Amino acid sequence: MTGSETSPSFRLAYVPGVTPTKWVRIWNERLPDIPLALVQVTAAEAFGVLRDGGADAGFVRLPVDENDLSAIPLYAETTVVVVPKDHVVAAVDEVSVEDLADETMLHPLDDTLGWERPPGEPAFERPATTADAIDLVAAGIGLLVVPQSLARLHHRKDLTYRTVTDAPESRVALSWPEDATTDLVEDFIGIVRGRTVNSTRGRAKDPEEKPQQKQQPKQPPKAGRPTGRTPRSGSGGGRNAKGGARSGSGGKSGGGGKSGNGGKAGKPRRRS
Repeated sequence: MTGSETSPSFRLAYVPGVTPTKWVRIWNERLPDIPLALVQVTAAEAFGVLRDGGADAGFVRLPVDENDLSAIPLYAETTVVVVPKDHVVAAVDEVSVEDLADETMLHPLDDTLGWERPPGEPAFERPATTADAIDLVAAGIGLLVVPQSLARLHHRKDLTYRTVTDAPESRVALSWPEDATTDLVEDFIGIVRGRTVNSTRGRAKDPEEKPQQKQQPKQPPKAGRPTGRTPRSGSGGGRNAKGGARSGSGGKSGGGGKSGNGGKAGKPRRRS
């Protein structure tokens, strides 16, 4: 793995519709000495920017179609249809693809949904961008199906959007060049995955903290075992002492042949 010393800063690319604010805030809290620079790119540009070194990692839209890029899928977006506010679709909460069959539909060249066949009737030409398509919706040329984040990004007062229940979804992922998985990339992966600062899969501030915490619960049982043996040892000593007492009493009450002092017990009888 390439050391983080080769990257004095971290460059994060992101495609339209993705809001990286939360992750940037956590980065600034954990790594305040390493500036994070945001690089806004189109969905079509994103992979080229990562391969050319224009960014260390980036939020992209799947699929990632090459073997030289790693990717962690993050979430799938709700798909919506953008319509004028006075359109009949605006009167309902959601629609299906079939409900759009008779509508003129715009299909921009930067489409992110990967339709096999877009719904409805195609417009006379394909707009270059989603932003251009939004303007055509406002002009009454047709309707547009996009991820919800793009509908919000290009919000206009004269337009609204409704959920399309059975349309393809756009999935967002974190991607980076596979051969450039630096320590800073690992740090950002940890942030996106929700790892804590001292996670064993991330870089911890103090690597010795974890082993010490694991050993602490084992200490009380070790301390308890010697104290548990003490009563048994003491009672065993008592049995030995009693055994000695019984042996002594046997010398007093037993016959001369049974006692270890049997010779001494016979002398008084010879005097008499």
